[in-house]
Amino acid sequence: MPESSIVVRPEPTFSEASRLRAAGLAKAIAVFERAAEQVALPRSPQPMVLADYGAANGHNSLRPLSAAIAVLRRRTSHDHAILVAHTDVPRNDFTALFGTVADDPESYLHLDGATFTSAIGRSFYNQIVPSKTVNLGWTSWATQWLSRTPCEVPDHVHVSCTADDAVRSAYSDQAALDWHNFVAFRGRELAPEGRLVALTLAADEDETAGFAPLLDAIVGALDEQGRNGLLTPDELRRMTIPTFARTEKDFRAPFAPKGRFEGLMIEHLEIFNAEDRFWARFQSDHDAHAFGAQWAAFARSALFPPWCARSTAASTTHGPGSSSSSCKARSPSACPARPSRCGSRRPWLCWSRATRRAEESFGTAAQRVIPRNRRICDARG
Repeated sequence: MPESSIVVRPEPTFSEASRLRAAGLAKAIAVFERAAEQVALPRSPQPMVLADYGAANGHNSLRPLSAAIAVLRRRTSHDHAILVAHTDVPRNDFTALFGTVADDPESYLHLDGATFTSAIGRSFYNQIVPSKTVNLGWTSWATQWLSRTPCEVPDHVHVSCTADDAVRSAYSDQAALDWHNFVAFRGRELAPEGRLVALTLAADEDETAGFAPLLDAIVGALDEQGRNGLLTPDELRRMTIPTFARTEKDFRAPFAPKGRFEGLMIEHLEIFNAEDRFWARFQSDHDAHAFGAQWAAFARSALFPPWCARSTAASTTHGPGSSSSSCKARSPSACPARPSRCGSRRPWLCWSRATRRAEESFGTAAQRVIPRNRRICDARG
């Protein structure tokens, strides 16, 4: 399975589902472009190295990489080589990835003749490339997926909806370990003055992360299939989505108490509420069937492929407690039954290596979920 949710797809039938998360991409791309403007560049003929962590089929990162490459090209000669390293776990469909990079009209290969493609089949919870070689890194919709399923969620499919404190603690511990490892290995890989931007799911301090109506609808659909005999009680019990939405405190934890970790420091951290475009359209047209179909398409593309892959993996693959199932469940064609807003919170982060000045900017930009906007900015020399 890929290490990233496939959330941006070229097919017209998935365009609305992809745009829900693409709305978050726009702001993160702006941060990525600023990072490309500031990163130190190697001298030619040494190539500039861009890493795409958790590439999946490549569609999540085409626009960000193309934007960053355009910025880098303005800063150097037309023939200074750029090497893009797409990374994901060995089970990822790299044939689809290379097809995307070669054929998609938004691919950087069509925009820059001195850019070259490579791929590496290894989890980003390990070191992937040699130390101090990556000038600019990108990851989107990947780090919320845990490296293993710490335990089953007995009363739901997702830890955010469980009433079991022991389950919540197990997922929190695993998420903390995974984030620590991800940051540590990126710190080793980034070159001096290198930068990495991460876009992922986030939660407020009260651990609210959104998607609750969608997750409840998935549980309802699975229960119905259980009653119809399509799923056994044991299969239903093992249906777990191993993602975790981290709080700002969680993101900053590896850098405590001095603000540095493995040579890295957080340069920018912002948590914001993503717009629910499906809800906005429903408020306009009141088409409940279209609303449910759009969210079902989103779930089918973003949640079900990695969920099913993890569910069918042997328990030894991810460690004790990992889920396994024949994954016969079909994604619902329209959910939820009663339309409700399913907005999500997400952060973008940019951190750099060996910079002289530490600048932190973080805040909450609310859209339709929090009644008042708040923004807090802090700059330290």
